[in-house]
Amino acid sequence: MAKKDIYESKCEELITPIIEENKFELVDVEYVKEGSNYYLRVYIDKPGGITVDDCEVVSRSFNEILDSEDFIEDSYIFEVSSPGLGRPLKKDRDFERSIGEEVDIKLYRAIDKSKDYTGVLKAYTEQTVDVEFEDGQVKTFDRKDIALIRLSFDF
Repeated sequence: MAKKDIYESKCEELITPIIEENKFELVDVEYVKEGSNYYLRVYIDKPGGITVDDCEVVSRSFNEILDSEDFIEDSYIFEVSSPGLGRPLKKDRDFERSIGEEVDIKLYRAIDKSKDYTGVLKAYTEQTVDVEFEDGQVKTFDRKDIALIRLSFDF
């Protein structure tokens, strides 16, 4: 298991009680390098949306745990935030919540001469995603071929 996966998994395990205690949803944990800095990001949500105060509550509580556990070798910047409207669908609960919703899909490589698709999410499995298009056609995409899938928003 890669260092990134170990850190994310351990963080998810340690932060879950804080999230549950505050009746939030843990959307994602990511450990990434951007430029010369590492970032540990925790994305939380709740019905009606997350506030800055909600992020502060989680950040303060989890900072104490991060300091005492001290399992991340690198220096990093810790952030807690809302996933935002354009958040990617990653976990089964994201897909479940989005059944019947319009999604945008970006593929790693073109299928039928296109890398971008928009349609209604009909079903998903661990390996596939089914999307229905305006013409009623349903197409199945392999999840390994999807670079990004998220809810579609028209502004």
